[in-house]
Amino acid sequence: MISKFNYQCNDCGREIPGHGIVYLCEDCAVRQNEGQPPAGILKVIYNPLLLRGLTFKKLEENRFIDLLPLNDTQSLPFLRTGNTPLYRVSGRETAIRGHELFIKDDSQNPTFSFKDRASAVVSAFAKEHKISTIVAASTGNAGSSLAGMCAAQGQKAVIFAPASAPAAKLTQILMYGAVLVPVDGNYDQAFDLSIEATKQFGWYNRNTAYNPLTIEGKKTAAFEIYSQLGYRLPDRVFVPVGDGVIIAGIYKGFEDLLKSGITNSMPEIVAIQAEGSSNLVDNIGKKEFNYTPSSTLADSISVDIPRNFRMAEKYLLQYNGKTIKVSDHQILEASRQLAAQTGLFAEPAAAAAFAGYLAANDVSLIKKGDVNVVLLTGSGLKDLKSVQPLLDIPGAVKPDIHSVTSFLKKKTDLL
Repeated sequence: MISKFNYQCNDCGREIPGHGIVYLCEDCAVRQNEGQPPAGILKVIYNPLLLRGLTFKKLEENRFIDLLPLNDTQSLPFLRTGNTPLYRVSGRETAIRGHELFIKDDSQNPTFSFKDRASAVVSAFAKEHKISTIVAASTGNAGSSLAGMCAAQGQKAVIFAPASAPAAKLTQILMYGAVLVPVDGNYDQAFDLSIEATKQFGWYNRNTAYNPLTIEGKKTAAFEIYSQLGYRLPDRVFVPVGDGVIIAGIYKGFEDLLKSGITNSMPEIVAIQAEGSSNLVDNIGKKEFNYTPSSTLADSISVDIPRNFRMAEKYLLQYNGKTIKVSDHQILEASRQLAAQTGLFAEPAAAAAFAGYLAANDVSLIKKGDVNVVLLTGSGLKDLKSVQPLLDIPGAVKPDIHSVTSFLKKKTDLL
């Protein structure tokens, strides 16, 4: 029987048969040094014999199963994952500079974040392999996502999360019936602890980068962008970056289309990081990886040691990607502008991508006629605390029209 896919090590290039549970290239992983990004991260490579004659129409009709590490789309959770809207936005900047702006709103996934794409594929793989318990480390979104998908599939989820994670995300995890293990530490410590638990208890691990199928789930956004733009590639995609898995997934999706002969070029991918958590973009092209402790209100992209640094770096260098850093102030202002002008309320990590788009305008990165896509990865309802500095909730008025008139004159320009 011809194997549908193999795993390929990002570092040494060795291929590993694509059957059973595989996490890392063991040859490279054993050379892992403390304080450094993981070595031996794997990429899924599909058998070219099975892809002969593949068209995008066929790919769409089969819900991308030809380029997914699954046997049957029926293994996926019944919840609608993916197929999120791509909105064309007209505004001041696009009018002035004469380019197009589209926003891919992944907050409309079942648990309101981009992470559902990865969790759906991991959960489906577990179902096909008769696995009942899945574990993950998360700052909140990946954990609530896995918990939701496992609830839909009748599987058990165990989530290690920093105790400081936003309450809304921890609430989601518990409401979906998962086992929440709050960790008195940061995401990196939660990640390491979840790996120990995986080895100790034999659970299946969903962790980003550690499990190569997470990248396969996230790449489906690239397929959808190509479809929703009328079977054309955008000139540029703005992606919020923390661990480096989402950006690797977007690259992988467009790369699969390229290698399958469906497209003939690669969009420019722009990696957006918070200034207070920029360890990925700061180390690109450097011989030695050094990091500084992260400090940003965008908790979903607050990472000290990016788990998928090596693959993200390789993609950015190979395909001439760009990087932009934005401040927490820029992120909050982008969140305010996005919500007020489009009706899309994004959490800080997602708003960072829009902040990156605004910053790109300031430095004339975007040219007239360019087609740009901003990837919104999570709902603003996930983290209401972060946007409180933007708000001034007024006091109550007396229940009479005179009080209302006085209020409107003081607080608005409506009268």
